[in-house]
Amino acid sequence: MDFAKMPDGLIPVIVQDAATGQVLMLGYQNEEAQRVTRETGRVTFFSRSKQRLWTKGETSGNYLTVVSEHEDCDQDALLIRAIPDGPTCHRGTTSCFEQPAQTAYPAPAVSFIAELERLVQRRHQFPDEDPKSYTASLFRKGMPKIAQKVGEEAVETVIDAVGGNVEGLKGEAADLLYHLLVLLTASGLSLEDVVEVLRARHSTISGGVRRPE
Repeated sequence: MDFAKMPDGLIPVIVQDAATGQVLMLGYQNEEAQRVTRETGRVTFFSRSKQRLWTKGETSGNYLTVVSEHEDCDQDALLIRAIPDGPTCHRGTTSCFEQPAQTAYPAPAVSFIAELERLVQRRHQFPDEDPKSYTASLFRKGMPKIAQKVGEEAVETVIDAVGGNVEGLKGEAADLLYHLLVLLTASGLSLEDVVEVLRARHSTISGGVRRPE
């Protein structure tokens, strides 16, 4: 990074949720803050008001764990993709670009799917956190029940599609997506694992060689 380009030696750092793509916050780093971030794996900034380093979450416990860093073309701004341990904003919202009393700014549909997967994974990891959770109850029943639900929702989705029931199709497709997330989590897989397969197939097709059917 070209810190010398900035009069105060501070470069702007945008933090993005690695799973959903949502922009979480903007902060500033000097060379020391960047070094600490890379050493600890937790996003650390230089506070212009306090005139010291501060690690996001050092008070609240809502740390930002670094997944990757990306410099811009001029090397005077940085994008950090991170996993948030909780709300990023001190006001309790997911992002500093949200207002507590207002509806969150629109995000791509895929972002919500990622948020839902994160919740499903949490229910799997901490089933007693919400004992009444339907998701947690599915995990307690085990793979046979989870697989059965995926099969049922798939059949119902097909029935509504063939029958031209558009409204019903939306609901059944939603149920299918949700139960598929549960199935993947129970199998130790994630959407990213599935997307990797799609990426590989896409690159093969884009390269002019179709995969065997």
